[in-house]
Amino acid sequence: MKTFLRILAGLVLVGVIALLAFIFVPVQRTQPATELAADWQPAEGQGKMVLDAGDCVACHTSDEGKSLAGGRAVASPMGTIWSTNITPDDDTGIGTWSYADFRAAMIDGVAPNGTHLYPAMPYENYRLMTEEDMRALYDYLMTEVEPVSEPNKETALPFPFNQRWGIRAWKWLALTHDAGFAPAGASDAQDRGQYLVESLGHCGACHTPRNAFMAQDGVTAAEDSFLTGGVVGGWNAPALRGDAAGIKDWTVSELADYLATGRNAHSAANGEMSLVIEHSLQKLPDSDNIAIAAYLKGMDGDAVDLPETLAAAGPTATPEAEADDAGADTAEMLVSADPGMPLGARLYSDNCLGCHFASGKGAPGIFPELQGNSLVVGSEVSPLISVILNGAELPATEKRPMTLRMQGYADRLSDDEIAELATWLRGAWGNDAGPVAAADVADVRSGDSTH
Repeated sequence: MKTFLRILAGLVLVGVIALLAFIFVPVQRTQPATELAADWQPAEGQGKMVLDAGDCVACHTSDEGKSLAGGRAVASPMGTIWSTNITPDDDTGIGTWSYADFRAAMIDGVAPNGTHLYPAMPYENYRLMTEEDMRALYDYLMTEVEPVSEPNKETALPFPFNQRWGIRAWKWLALTHDAGFAPAGASDAQDRGQYLVESLGHCGACHTPRNAFMAQDGVTAAEDSFLTGGVVGGWNAPALRGDAAGIKDWTVSELADYLATGRNAHSAANGEMSLVIEHSLQKLPDSDNIAIAAYLKGMDGDAVDLPETLAAAGPTATPEAEADDAGADTAEMLVSADPGMPLGARLYSDNCLGCHFASGKGAPGIFPELQGNSLVVGSEVSPLISVILNGAELPATEKRPMTLRMQGYADRLSDDEIAELATWLRGAWGNDAGPVAAADVADVRSGDSTH
Protein backbone atom coordinates (compact mmCIF):
# COMPACT_ATOMS: atom_id res chain seq x y z
CA MET A 1 0.00 0.00 0.00
CA LYS A 2 2.82 2.43 0.88
CA THR A 3 4.48 1.73 -2.46
CA PHE A 4 1.22 2.34 -4.28
CA LEU A 5 0.70 5.63 -2.44
CA ARG A 6 4.23 6.78 -3.28
CA ILE A 7 3.67 6.01 -6.96
CA LEU A 8 0.32 7.78 -6.88
CA ALA A 9 1.85 10.82 -5.17
CA GLY A 10 4.62 10.89 -7.79
CA LEU A 11 2.10 10.78 -10.63
CA VAL A 12 0.09 13.59 -9.05
CA LEU A 13 3.25 15.68 -8.66
CA VAL A 14 4.18 15.10 -12.30
CA GLY A 15 0.69 16.11 -13.36
CA VAL A 16 0.79 19.29 -11.28
CA ILE A 17 4.17 20.28 -12.71
CA ALA A 18 2.91 19.60 -16.23
CA LEU A 19 -0.17 21.74 -15.65
CA LEU A 20 1.86 24.60 -14.20
CA ALA A 21 4.31 24.42 -17.12
CA PHE A 22 1.50 24.72 -19.65
CA ILE A 23 -0.19 27.54 -17.74
CA PHE A 24 2.81 29.68 -16.84
CA VAL A 25 5.54 28.82 -19.34
CA PRO A 26 4.62 30.03 -22.84
CA VAL A 27 5.82 28.43 -26.06
CA GLN A 28 8.68 30.79 -26.69
CA ARG A 29 9.24 32.30 -30.13
CA THR A 30 11.73 35.11 -29.73
CA GLN A 31 11.37 38.07 -32.06
CA PRO A 32 14.34 39.02 -34.26
CA ALA A 33 16.79 41.47 -32.74
CA THR A 34 17.36 42.91 -36.21
CA GLU A 35 14.77 43.25 -38.97
CA LEU A 36 16.27 42.55 -42.38
CA ALA A 37 15.12 44.42 -45.44
CA ALA A 38 12.76 42.57 -47.72
CA ASP A 39 15.36 42.48 -50.50
CA TRP A 40 18.30 41.45 -48.24
CA GLN A 41 20.65 38.88 -49.77
CA PRO A 42 23.52 37.02 -48.08
CA ALA A 43 27.08 37.64 -49.19
CA GLU A 44 28.63 35.08 -51.52
CA GLY A 45 29.61 32.00 -49.53
CA GLN A 46 28.07 33.29 -46.31
CA GLY A 47 25.59 30.43 -45.90
CA LYS A 48 28.23 27.75 -46.41
CA MET A 49 30.52 29.52 -43.91
CA VAL A 50 27.74 29.52 -41.30
CA LEU A 51 27.06 25.83 -41.96
CA ASP A 52 30.73 24.98 -41.48
CA ALA A 53 31.24 27.18 -38.43
CA GLY A 54 28.09 25.78 -36.84
CA ASP A 55 29.38 22.20 -37.24
CA CYS A 56 26.03 21.14 -38.73
CA VAL A 57 27.45 18.32 -40.86
CA ALA A 58 29.10 16.48 -37.94
CA CYS A 59 25.86 16.22 -35.97
CA HIS A 60 23.35 15.80 -38.79
CA THR A 61 25.22 13.16 -40.79
CA SER A 62 25.55 9.51 -39.80
CA ASP A 63 28.73 7.57 -40.54
CA GLU A 64 27.14 5.75 -43.47
CA GLY A 65 24.48 8.30 -44.41
CA LYS A 66 24.21 11.18 -46.83
CA SER A 67 25.26 14.66 -45.77
CA LEU A 68 22.79 16.44 -43.45
CA ALA A 69 20.23 13.59 -43.68
CA GLY A 70 20.39 12.94 -39.93
CA GLY A 71 20.60 9.62 -38.13
CA ARG A 72 23.66 10.26 -35.95
CA ALA A 73 23.36 9.05 -32.37
CA VAL A 74 24.01 11.84 -29.86
CA ALA A 75 24.83 10.53 -26.39
CA SER A 76 23.23 12.31 -23.44
CA PRO A 77 22.91 11.56 -19.71
CA MET A 78 19.24 10.78 -20.38
CA GLY A 79 19.86 8.38 -23.28
CA THR A 80 20.47 8.44 -27.02
CA ILE A 81 19.07 11.32 -29.06
CA TRP A 82 18.97 10.94 -32.84
CA SER A 83 19.84 13.89 -35.06
CA THR A 84 17.31 14.83 -37.72
CA ASN A 85 17.23 15.31 -41.47
CA ILE A 86 17.86 18.99 -42.27
CA THR A 87 17.95 18.68 -46.05
CA PRO A 88 15.12 20.47 -47.93
CA ASP A 89 13.14 17.27 -48.50
CA ASP A 90 9.42 18.03 -48.13
CA ASP A 91 8.46 14.77 -46.45
CA THR A 92 11.37 13.86 -44.18
CA GLY A 93 13.42 17.07 -43.96
CA ILE A 94 12.76 20.79 -43.59
CA GLY A 95 11.57 21.51 -47.13
CA THR A 96 8.22 22.90 -46.00
CA TRP A 97 9.64 25.09 -43.21
CA SER A 98 9.30 28.85 -43.47
CA TYR A 99 12.13 31.09 -42.30
CA ALA A 100 10.11 31.79 -39.14
CA ASP A 101 9.86 28.03 -38.54
CA PHE A 102 13.59 27.58 -39.04
CA ARG A 103 14.45 30.51 -36.80
CA ALA A 104 12.19 29.22 -34.01
CA ALA A 105 13.98 25.86 -34.08
CA MET A 106 17.43 27.48 -34.07
CA ILE A 107 16.72 30.15 -31.44
CA ASP A 108 14.00 28.69 -29.24
CA GLY A 109 14.16 24.95 -29.86
CA VAL A 110 10.58 24.73 -31.15
CA ALA A 111 9.60 22.71 -34.24
CA PRO A 112 6.87 24.01 -36.58
CA ASN A 113 4.29 21.69 -34.98
CA GLY A 114 5.11 23.06 -31.52
CA THR A 115 7.25 20.11 -30.42
CA HIS A 116 10.04 21.15 -28.07
CA LEU A 117 13.46 20.05 -29.33
CA TYR A 118 15.87 18.35 -26.96
CA PRO A 119 18.79 20.64 -26.04
CA ALA A 120 21.22 18.32 -27.81
CA MET A 121 20.41 20.96 -30.43
CA PRO A 122 22.50 23.83 -29.00
CA TYR A 123 19.88 26.54 -29.28
CA GLU A 124 21.24 27.98 -26.03
CA ASN A 125 24.19 29.10 -28.17
CA TYR A 126 22.58 29.59 -31.56
CA ARG A 127 20.24 32.21 -30.09
CA LEU A 128 23.31 34.49 -30.09
CA MET A 129 23.58 34.29 -33.90
CA THR A 130 23.12 37.42 -35.94
CA GLU A 131 19.97 37.63 -38.03
CA GLU A 132 22.09 37.89 -41.17
CA ASP A 133 23.86 34.60 -40.50
CA MET A 134 20.59 32.90 -39.55
CA ARG A 135 18.98 33.94 -42.82
CA ALA A 136 22.07 33.03 -44.83
CA LEU A 137 22.08 29.53 -43.36
CA TYR A 138 18.38 29.07 -44.12
CA ASP A 139 18.83 30.20 -47.70
CA TYR A 140 21.81 27.87 -48.16
CA LEU A 141 19.99 24.82 -46.80
CA MET A 142 16.92 25.52 -48.91
CA THR A 143 18.60 26.36 -52.21
CA GLU A 144 22.03 24.71 -52.31
CA VAL A 145 21.65 21.45 -50.37
CA GLU A 146 20.36 18.41 -52.23
CA PRO A 147 17.08 17.06 -50.77
CA VAL A 148 17.45 13.57 -49.28
CA SER A 149 14.46 11.38 -48.50
CA GLU A 150 15.55 9.82 -45.22
CA PRO A 151 12.99 9.26 -42.43
CA ASN A 152 14.09 10.44 -39.03
CA LYS A 153 14.88 7.92 -36.32
CA GLU A 154 12.63 8.35 -33.32
CA THR A 155 14.25 9.47 -30.09
CA ALA A 156 12.78 7.29 -27.34
CA LEU A 157 14.13 8.37 -23.97
CA PRO A 158 12.91 6.66 -20.80
CA PHE A 159 10.32 8.30 -18.56
CA PRO A 160 10.31 11.08 -17.45
CA PHE A 161 12.70 12.43 -20.10
CA ASN A 162 10.30 11.49 -22.88
CA GLN A 163 7.83 14.07 -21.57
CA ARG A 164 8.62 17.03 -23.79
CA TRP A 165 6.52 19.41 -21.75
CA GLY A 166 9.43 19.22 -19.31
CA ILE A 167 11.65 20.87 -21.94
CA ARG A 168 9.17 23.73 -22.01
CA ALA A 169 9.73 24.27 -18.29
CA TRP A 170 13.50 23.72 -18.70
CA LYS A 171 13.72 26.51 -21.25
CA TRP A 172 12.14 28.88 -18.77
CA LEU A 173 15.22 28.28 -16.58
CA ALA A 174 17.87 27.95 -19.29
CA LEU A 175 17.05 30.51 -21.99
CA THR A 176 17.38 33.58 -19.82
CA HIS A 177 19.83 35.36 -22.12
CA ASP A 178 18.60 37.64 -24.88
CA ALA A 179 18.82 36.65 -28.53
CA GLY A 180 21.43 38.42 -30.65
CA PHE A 181 25.16 39.03 -30.32
CA ALA A 182 26.85 41.73 -28.22
CA PRO A 183 30.59 42.08 -28.96
CA ALA A 184 32.91 42.99 -26.12
CA GLY A 185 34.85 45.43 -28.31
CA ALA A 186 38.34 44.12 -27.47
CA SER A 187 39.47 44.18 -31.12
CA ASP A 188 38.05 43.24 -34.49
CA ALA A 189 39.74 39.83 -34.38
CA GLN A 190 38.73 39.09 -30.79
CA ASP A 191 35.15 40.20 -31.41
CA ARG A 192 34.98 37.85 -34.39
CA GLY A 193 36.43 35.08 -32.25
CA GLN A 194 33.93 35.82 -29.50
CA TYR A 195 31.06 35.45 -31.95
CA LEU A 196 32.37 32.16 -33.33
CA VAL A 197 33.04 30.72 -29.85
CA GLU A 198 29.89 31.87 -28.07
CA SER A 199 27.45 31.39 -30.93
CA LEU A 200 28.15 29.53 -34.18
CA GLY A 201 30.86 27.24 -32.84
CA HIS A 202 28.80 26.61 -29.65
CA CYS A 203 32.03 25.77 -27.81
CA GLY A 204 30.26 26.19 -24.48
CA ALA A 205 27.97 23.25 -25.24
CA CYS A 206 30.91 20.93 -24.53
CA HIS A 207 33.50 23.02 -22.68
CA THR A 208 31.18 24.54 -20.06
CA PRO A 209 29.92 22.56 -17.03
CA ARG A 210 26.22 21.88 -16.63
CA ASN A 211 24.19 23.15 -13.69
CA ALA A 212 21.62 21.25 -11.64
CA PHE A 213 19.07 21.66 -14.45
CA MET A 214 21.54 20.34 -17.08
CA ALA A 215 21.71 23.76 -18.71
CA GLN A 216 25.06 25.28 -19.62
CA ASP A 217 26.41 27.05 -16.56
CA GLY A 218 27.16 30.15 -18.61
CA VAL A 219 26.84 30.90 -22.32
CA THR A 220 29.04 34.00 -22.56
CA ALA A 221 32.36 35.12 -21.14
CA ALA A 222 30.49 37.39 -18.73
CA GLU A 223 29.70 34.26 -16.68
CA ASP A 224 32.55 32.83 -14.61
CA SER A 225 31.89 29.14 -15.38
CA PHE A 226 31.85 29.65 -19.15
CA LEU A 227 34.44 27.40 -20.83
CA THR A 228 35.80 26.03 -17.55
CA GLY A 229 35.46 22.42 -18.74
CA GLY A 230 32.78 19.77 -19.20
CA VAL A 231 32.22 16.09 -19.94
CA VAL A 232 30.71 14.84 -23.20
CA GLY A 233 29.96 11.16 -23.79
CA GLY A 234 32.58 10.03 -21.29
CA TRP A 235 35.26 12.38 -22.69
CA ASN A 236 36.64 15.42 -20.91
CA ALA A 237 36.13 18.66 -22.80
CA PRO A 238 38.99 20.57 -21.14
CA ALA A 239 38.83 24.04 -19.68
CA LEU A 240 39.68 26.79 -22.17
CA ARG A 241 40.14 29.54 -19.59
CA GLY A 242 41.58 29.91 -16.11
CA ASP A 243 44.54 28.22 -14.42
CA ALA A 244 43.21 24.76 -15.30
CA ALA A 245 43.20 25.47 -19.03
CA GLY A 246 45.59 23.24 -20.93
CA ILE A 247 45.98 25.95 -23.58
CA LYS A 248 47.20 28.61 -21.14
CA ASP A 249 50.84 28.11 -22.18
CA TRP A 250 50.08 27.93 -25.92
CA THR A 251 50.60 30.89 -28.21
CA VAL A 252 47.82 32.26 -30.38
CA SER A 253 49.58 30.74 -33.39
CA GLU A 254 49.86 27.29 -31.76
CA LEU A 255 46.19 27.31 -30.76
CA ALA A 256 45.05 28.44 -34.21
CA ASP A 257 47.20 25.72 -35.77
CA TYR A 258 45.51 23.11 -33.56
CA LEU A 259 42.05 24.35 -34.54
CA ALA A 260 42.83 24.20 -38.25
CA THR A 261 44.74 20.91 -38.31
CA GLY A 262 43.95 18.96 -35.14
CA ARG A 263 47.57 18.99 -34.02
CA ASN A 264 50.34 21.28 -32.87
CA ALA A 265 53.53 21.11 -30.86
CA HIS A 266 51.61 20.17 -27.71
CA SER A 267 48.57 18.07 -28.49
CA ALA A 268 46.47 16.14 -30.98
CA ALA A 269 42.70 16.15 -31.30
CA ASN A 270 40.67 13.15 -30.17
CA GLY A 271 37.07 12.20 -29.51
CA GLU A 272 34.40 14.70 -30.45
CA MET A 273 37.03 17.36 -31.14
CA SER A 274 38.31 15.31 -34.07
CA LEU A 275 34.87 15.54 -35.68
CA VAL A 276 34.71 19.28 -35.04
CA ILE A 277 38.03 19.82 -36.78
CA GLU A 278 37.23 17.42 -39.63
CA HIS A 279 33.79 18.83 -40.44
CA SER A 280 34.04 22.41 -39.22
CA LEU A 281 37.21 24.17 -38.16
CA GLN A 282 39.54 23.05 -40.95
CA LYS A 283 37.06 24.50 -43.45
CA LEU A 284 37.14 27.99 -41.95
CA PRO A 285 39.43 30.69 -43.30
CA ASP A 286 42.70 31.14 -41.43
CA SER A 287 41.47 34.49 -40.17
CA ASP A 288 38.58 32.82 -38.32
CA ASN A 289 40.76 30.23 -36.57
CA ILE A 290 43.21 32.97 -35.64
CA ALA A 291 40.26 35.03 -34.33
CA ILE A 292 39.00 32.12 -32.18
CA ALA A 293 42.49 31.61 -30.78
CA ALA A 294 42.89 35.33 -30.10
CA TYR A 295 39.59 35.47 -28.24
CA LEU A 296 40.34 32.40 -26.11
CA LYS A 297 43.83 33.61 -25.25
CA GLY A 298 42.58 37.10 -24.46
CA MET A 299 39.76 36.00 -22.15
CA ASP A 300 42.06 35.91 -19.13
CA GLY A 301 43.91 39.05 -20.09
CA ASP A 302 46.84 37.36 -21.85
CA ALA A 303 48.72 39.23 -24.55
CA VAL A 304 47.27 38.59 -27.99
CA ASP A 305 49.89 38.49 -30.75
CA LEU A 306 48.18 37.77 -34.04
CA PRO A 307 50.05 35.74 -36.68
CA GLU A 308 49.44 36.82 -40.23
CA THR A 309 48.84 33.27 -41.51
CA LEU A 310 48.96 29.68 -40.30
CA ALA A 311 51.73 27.28 -41.19
CA ALA A 312 50.78 25.21 -44.22
CA ALA A 313 53.60 22.67 -44.03
CA GLY A 314 53.15 19.20 -42.60
CA PRO A 315 55.09 17.78 -39.65
CA THR A 316 58.85 17.76 -39.96
CA ALA A 317 61.56 15.91 -38.10
CA THR A 318 62.53 17.74 -34.94
CA PRO A 319 65.02 16.90 -32.19
CA GLU A 320 63.64 15.32 -29.04
CA ALA A 321 62.47 18.01 -26.63
CA GLU A 322 64.21 18.10 -23.31
CA ALA A 323 62.26 17.48 -20.13
CA ASP A 324 61.28 20.54 -18.13
CA ASP A 325 61.74 20.90 -14.37
CA ALA A 326 58.48 19.11 -13.57
CA GLY A 327 59.37 16.15 -15.76
CA ALA A 328 63.10 15.89 -15.14
CA ASP A 329 62.93 13.14 -12.51
CA THR A 330 60.65 10.99 -14.66
CA ALA A 331 62.89 11.41 -17.71
CA GLU A 332 66.02 10.58 -15.72
CA MET A 333 64.41 7.45 -14.32
CA LEU A 334 63.33 6.26 -17.78
CA VAL A 335 66.80 6.57 -19.31
CA SER A 336 68.52 5.03 -16.31
CA ALA A 337 67.40 1.49 -17.20
CA ASP A 338 66.98 0.89 -13.47
CA PRO A 339 65.68 -2.69 -13.06
CA GLY A 340 63.76 -1.52 -10.01
CA MET A 341 61.61 0.99 -11.90
CA PRO A 342 57.85 0.49 -11.46
CA LEU A 343 55.91 -1.75 -13.84
CA GLY A 344 54.09 1.20 -15.43
CA ALA A 345 57.39 2.86 -16.29
CA ARG A 346 58.79 -0.36 -17.76
CA LEU A 347 55.66 -0.78 -19.87
CA TYR A 348 56.08 2.80 -21.08
CA SER A 349 59.72 2.17 -21.97
CA ASP A 350 58.82 -0.96 -23.93
CA ASN A 351 55.80 0.40 -25.80
CA CYS A 352 55.64 4.20 -25.80
CA LEU A 353 59.04 5.78 -25.31
CA GLY A 354 60.04 5.53 -28.98
CA CYS A 355 57.34 8.06 -29.97
CA HIS A 356 56.59 10.09 -26.84
CA PHE A 357 60.18 10.04 -25.51
CA ALA A 358 61.53 10.02 -21.98
CA SER A 359 60.62 13.69 -21.64
CA GLY A 360 56.93 12.96 -22.30
CA LYS A 361 57.04 15.82 -24.81
CA GLY A 362 56.41 13.71 -27.92
CA ALA A 363 57.26 14.92 -31.41
CA PRO A 364 55.76 18.33 -32.21
CA GLY A 365 52.97 18.05 -34.76
CA ILE A 366 53.30 14.26 -34.90
CA PHE A 367 53.01 12.56 -31.50
CA PRO A 368 51.35 14.59 -28.71
CA GLU A 369 53.04 15.36 -25.45
CA LEU A 370 51.71 13.39 -22.48
CA GLN A 371 52.75 15.83 -19.79
CA GLY A 372 49.63 17.78 -18.81
CA ASN A 373 47.64 16.26 -21.68
CA SER A 374 43.93 16.63 -20.91
CA LEU A 375 43.18 13.12 -22.15
CA VAL A 376 45.84 11.68 -19.85
CA VAL A 377 44.98 13.62 -16.68
CA GLY A 378 41.23 14.14 -17.13
CA SER A 379 38.61 13.02 -14.66
CA GLU A 380 37.29 10.50 -17.21
CA VAL A 381 39.69 7.57 -17.58
CA SER A 382 37.90 5.60 -20.30
CA PRO A 383 39.24 7.72 -23.21
CA LEU A 384 42.87 7.13 -22.17
CA ILE A 385 42.19 3.41 -21.73
CA SER A 386 40.47 3.27 -25.11
CA VAL A 387 43.42 4.90 -26.88
CA ILE A 388 45.86 2.44 -25.28
CA LEU A 389 43.61 -0.50 -26.17
CA ASN A 390 42.50 0.49 -29.64
CA GLY A 391 44.95 3.11 -30.80
CA ALA A 392 44.02 6.44 -32.32
CA GLU A 393 44.10 8.19 -35.65
CA LEU A 394 44.59 11.81 -36.62
CA PRO A 395 42.58 12.42 -39.79
CA ALA A 396 44.07 14.24 -42.74
CA THR A 397 43.23 17.91 -43.03
CA GLU A 398 43.85 20.33 -45.84
CA LYS A 399 46.88 21.86 -44.13
CA ARG A 400 48.16 18.58 -42.68
CA PRO A 401 47.25 15.90 -45.25
CA MET A 402 49.25 13.13 -43.56
CA THR A 403 47.07 10.66 -41.63
CA LEU A 404 48.82 9.61 -38.41
CA ARG A 405 47.99 6.37 -36.67
CA MET A 406 48.87 5.05 -33.21
CA GLN A 407 48.63 1.29 -32.86
CA GLY A 408 46.49 -0.32 -30.16
CA TYR A 409 47.76 -2.69 -27.47
CA ALA A 410 44.62 -4.72 -26.74
CA ASP A 411 46.28 -7.94 -27.92
CA ARG A 412 49.63 -7.22 -26.32
CA LEU A 413 48.80 -5.98 -22.81
CA SER A 414 46.48 -7.40 -20.17
CA ASP A 415 43.90 -5.40 -18.23
CA ASP A 416 46.24 -5.25 -15.24
CA GLU A 417 49.15 -4.05 -17.39
CA ILE A 418 47.12 -1.35 -19.10
CA ALA A 419 45.85 -0.18 -15.71
CA GLU A 420 49.45 0.02 -14.46
CA LEU A 421 50.56 1.93 -17.56
CA ALA A 422 47.63 4.36 -17.45
CA THR A 423 48.09 4.95 -13.72
CA TRP A 424 51.78 5.65 -14.26
CA LEU A 425 51.08 8.07 -17.11
CA ARG A 426 48.64 9.99 -14.90
CA GLY A 427 51.39 10.56 -12.32
CA ALA A 428 54.50 10.99 -14.50
CA TRP A 429 56.29 14.26 -15.47
CA GLY A 430 54.43 16.15 -12.74
CA ASN A 431 50.97 14.91 -13.76
CA ASP A 432 48.73 14.62 -10.74
CA ALA A 433 45.71 12.45 -11.53
CA GLY A 434 44.20 9.44 -9.81
CA PRO A 435 44.83 5.77 -10.49
CA VAL A 436 43.15 3.51 -13.05
CA ALA A 437 41.80 0.10 -12.02
CA ALA A 438 41.93 -3.10 -14.03
CA ALA A 439 38.13 -3.21 -13.77
CA ASP A 440 38.01 0.13 -15.64
CA VAL A 441 40.07 -1.42 -18.43
CA ALA A 442 37.83 -4.50 -18.54
CA ASP A 443 34.77 -2.29 -18.91
CA VAL A 444 36.26 -0.40 -21.85
CA ARG A 445 37.53 -3.60 -23.47
CA SER A 446 34.06 -5.16 -23.23
CA GLY A 447 32.27 -2.00 -24.35
CA ASP A 448 30.45 -1.54 -21.05
CA SER A 449 31.99 1.83 -20.14
CA THR A 450 30.36 5.23 -20.77
CA HIS A 451 32.96 5.85 -23.50
